[in-house]
Amino acid sequence: MATAQHIPDILSPEFAADPYPAYRSMREHAPLLWHEPTGSYLLSRYEDVERAFKDKESVFTTENYDWQLEPVHGRTIVQLSGREHAVRRALVAPAFRGSDLRDKFLPVIESNSRELIDAFRHKGEVDLVDSFATRFPVNVIADMLGLDKADHDRFHGWYTSVVAYFGNLARDPDVAAAGERTRVEFTEYMIPIIQERRENLGEDLLSTLCAAEVDGVRMSDEDIKAFCSLLLAAGGETTDKAIAGMFANLLVHPDQMAAVREDRSLIDRALAETLRFTPPVHMIMRQTAAEVTVSGGTIPAGATVTCLIGAANRDEERYRDPDRFDIFRDDLTATTAFSAAADHLAFALGRHFCVGALLARAEVQTGVGQLLDAMPDLRLADGFVPREQGVFTRGPRSLPVRFTPAGG
Repeated sequence: MATAQHIPDILSPEFAADPYPAYRSMREHAPLLWHEPTGSYLLSRYEDVERAFKDKESVFTTENYDWQLEPVHGRTIVQLSGREHAVRRALVAPAFRGSDLRDKFLPVIESNSRELIDAFRHKGEVDLVDSFATRFPVNVIADMLGLDKADHDRFHGWYTSVVAYFGNLARDPDVAAAGERTRVEFTEYMIPIIQERRENLGEDLLSTLCAAEVDGVRMSDEDIKAFCSLLLAAGGETTDKAIAGMFANLLVHPDQMAAVREDRSLIDRALAETLRFTPPVHMIMRQTAAEVTVSGGTIPAGATVTCLIGAANRDEERYRDPDRFDIFRDDLTATTAFSAAADHLAFALGRHFCVGALLARAEVQTGVGQLLDAMPDLRLADGFVPREQGVFTRGPRSLPVRFTPAGG
């Protein structure tokens, strides 16, 4: 196994500023790398990360979520395997696809996007991250669940704490404590609402989860609470960064922005390429149940493996000119980009493929379309250069833009 003598550490400021050169060095010189501070093996090549996600032999498991996720969410669907996982997924998945998504939740997505845009469409300037991207997916999820959107700031605070906990690679005790407090606060908030909803079922997603039954199995209050916690964190943070990242990428490639503005069917291509080029989640962990050989060496049984999505998605063995943003590339398939057959790795793959991928796609299609309608001459604020921030999750911290105000 290679060493990392000349590769910036994943916890270093140099890496945080721009991880992509380090990813390239890992793929070329240290595709399997032991990382002492996190106690994990780093995988950086596409073929290895894809294998870890698609594994059907139960060599790469999600047992790491027992210590990584459970302290903040409770026991969630992503920790389960076999029939237990299949039944739980069957309970929740229908709400995120097909007629439920189209008939119940698309109107929720459309109205939430319009409400946010109405607040700034007459101003001529806005920070798309602060005023739209960080608010839109959380508001949508709150509305879908039938929760009070007036609690938006609490939801946002909770999911921010959970994501920070999940990405606490440096093991900061304050970050850990804040994440564990969030579990207590969210439980105290949600359990009474779930119990009340069981008595008064409605048309919202929370009611659907309360009533769902597969093979005689129903979700407990704790199951539902844990799923809602996971949905807020995963659905909020990732869609937030996907929308911000997509606009950042398009704004610095004005020819591609013009193409998307002209042909809205290209939104799918732009989102798929953003998920490949600047994925919202850069790292997902797995745990080995048996010794396994990968590029660069052998990983022992019982080891934690950090799958570097940000590295694998720019593997030159998989994509031509991988450091170039190109919505027209022919080695990325937009039609399957939001399914378990995706050929980027941003949603993971296999049986733990992101259950909310089609929801994220619907949010992006709607939000981006409405934003382009409201701001037909959208451009970056003078002199502003978009920059990503973050290590575990990554995206623009701000994105100030200018446009001709509506009616102007």
